[in-house]
Amino acid sequence: MPSRMPANSPETATAANPLLGEWTTPFGVPPFDRIRSEHFLPAFAEAMARHRSEVAAIAADPAPPSFADPIEALERSGVLLARVNSVFNNLSAAETSPALQEISREIAPRLAAHRDDILLERALFLRVQAVWEARAGLSLAPDEATLLENTWKIFVRGGARLEAAGQQRLRAINAELASLTVQFGDHLLEEINRFRLVLDDPADLAGLPERVRAGAAAAARQAGLEGQWLFTLQAPSYGPFMQYAASRQLRRRMFLAYTGKADHGDERDNKAIASRMAALRAERARLLGYATHAHYVLDENMAKTPERVQELLDRVWGPAKEKAAREAESLREAARAEEPDFRLEPWDWSYYAEKVRQREYDVDEDTVRPYFSMERVREGAFWVARQLYGVTFTARKDIPTYHPDVDAFEVKDADGSHLAVFYADDHPRPSKRSGAWSSRFREAWMRQGAPVRPIVANVCNISPPAGDAPALLSLEETETLFHEFGHALHSILSQVRHRSLNSVPRDFVEMPSQIMENWATEPEVLEVYARHWQTGEPIPDALVARLKRARTFNQGFATVEYTAAALLDMGWHTLTDAEPHEAAAFEQATLEGIGMPREIPPRYRSPYFQHIFAGSYSAGYYSYLWSEVLDADAFQAFREKGLFDPATARALRVEVLEKGGSEDAMILYRRFRGREPSVEPLLERRGLVAAKP
Repeated sequence: MPSRMPANSPETATAANPLLGEWTTPFGVPPFDRIRSEHFLPAFAEAMARHRSEVAAIAADPAPPSFADPIEALERSGVLLARVNSVFNNLSAAETSPALQEISREIAPRLAAHRDDILLERALFLRVQAVWEARAGLSLAPDEATLLENTWKIFVRGGARLEAAGQQRLRAINAELASLTVQFGDHLLEEINRFRLVLDDPADLAGLPERVRAGAAAAARQAGLEGQWLFTLQAPSYGPFMQYAASRQLRRRMFLAYTGKADHGDERDNKAIASRMAALRAERARLLGYATHAHYVLDENMAKTPERVQELLDRVWGPAKEKAAREAESLREAARAEEPDFRLEPWDWSYYAEKVRQREYDVDEDTVRPYFSMERVREGAFWVARQLYGVTFTARKDIPTYHPDVDAFEVKDADGSHLAVFYADDHPRPSKRSGAWSSRFREAWMRQGAPVRPIVANVCNISPPAGDAPALLSLEETETLFHEFGHALHSILSQVRHRSLNSVPRDFVEMPSQIMENWATEPEVLEVYARHWQTGEPIPDALVARLKRARTFNQGFATVEYTAAALLDMGWHTLTDAEPHEAAAFEQATLEGIGMPREIPPRYRSPYFQHIFAGSYSAGYYSYLWSEVLDADAFQAFREKGLFDPATARALRVEVLEKGGSEDAMILYRRFRGREPSVEPLLERRGLVAAKP
């Protein structure tokens, strides 16, 4: 684990720096026990210097340009920098510290400048351009053609064709955006960690299940507040509180704290940062010849244009609002039985939705949780992967991890060959950013003809153990684990030859993760892993049937809050001017313009919309819905042919999961499915249209 030592330690880049030396750990994983925060800056400096040297040699090569040089040569360059950067980025997200945050603020603009130095090197671009112009006569394999196109586009989109003044301005924009991205994420993590709702009156716990009380008591003890109860804005604490707490006043307090993150007009306020980032992105897009930042981003995605994104969002927005309105009325009826003059507010929705769910479907989340213990859910995901693809996961205690809570596994293929190392990091802690994600410490690729296999991590913030019970997950958390595991399988099964081709379009990357969610609640799968943590009894068939009936419950709300966030994202990134907009006013105008229901906030407000201001989803948050169209349609193939049909599973593995971004995403999907996807299965699954008989 990184130490808390200051980043400006006198240690320099020497052979003693574990980030620069050979890793003799099992499977070449990072030697986390030896890595310290003071190693990173020297390692970055050395890695960037080596990368510059490699690129300079490629640019100065006197031989005629060819696919081998510069295209493949560029792809092979920067391996050390990629290694250092992957370790740093993963630790900064999952196990950060003040020292790492300080390094991040310093290194982000330096990395942006390093990238600009490469992409704006005139001699290098001319060599790339020459190969691009000669592409018709090169007889390239499909993945080679993709690599050539991607390489050429990276240079063009990186400003290689701009005049000197434009390149200078582009450098300044990229550097500022890199710094602002780090600031936004740091502010949000600090905001989440600084809020605490401390209760000392048992009456304030009315409505909360015993497991929630036990978790809050344990959190309080850990914080030195013995005999009290502590609630935070972390999802496993905030969600159950809003769902069960009878005190409307306390629910309101929690809701306002959650939706007010980084929105207090203080040093952690993110509104000005969001506004500035949107303006800079708009300016960069215009500089590079695009109408808006959304046009710039979507040119690389399956959707291609903002108009196609808007078409999809419009397709679901109307039906979702209608369903949400019916849901809201149902909640009002439930509340007015107790309070005749009740007015539904945003902090009431989860509370009364849970009451209606229990009344209409006889589904109580606390009745469900005992069947979803953390270890069994994970084993269920592993079992599904084995049935579909023949892969196995074996726990390995000899593989170093970056935190004691992290579990390490070796992944083997059906023939026993090594496929990957998999890390599972499941529960929240103050050093971890919010949300859930899958990432890689190393990519899959071919190096000098030998396969390099990936090191993959799944990071979640799901319910930790409470009291004497193990970690018991909600159905939503169970699906989240399966979702991130789908991302992991996409990385684990990759067979691409070139490192960069592990990346796929943003609106395709969620398809392999979202399709995995489908198996989580199939009766045949539940029978394997959903067993009561105390008795070992399988989840009752009657409860499974009730869960199935409740699948479309509250989907109007869920679709509205998600789609509103996607529309807010597109609003920020279809701005045509490069002037900052006051964030609160812009957000309000955007939501009023789409007719946002008063009782439902967007899933993410601008000051804490980490996906688009401190992540890689700018003008891309819609992609979860776009990918859901693909996954709903793709899972139909398994419904038609069998949940674990070998031919269908092999087609998904070979035509999609192994290919990464080696070919156009729609081509890969058509090979698997035999046609382009239909939106109807998604609308039916969410209950937005009547299912076909």
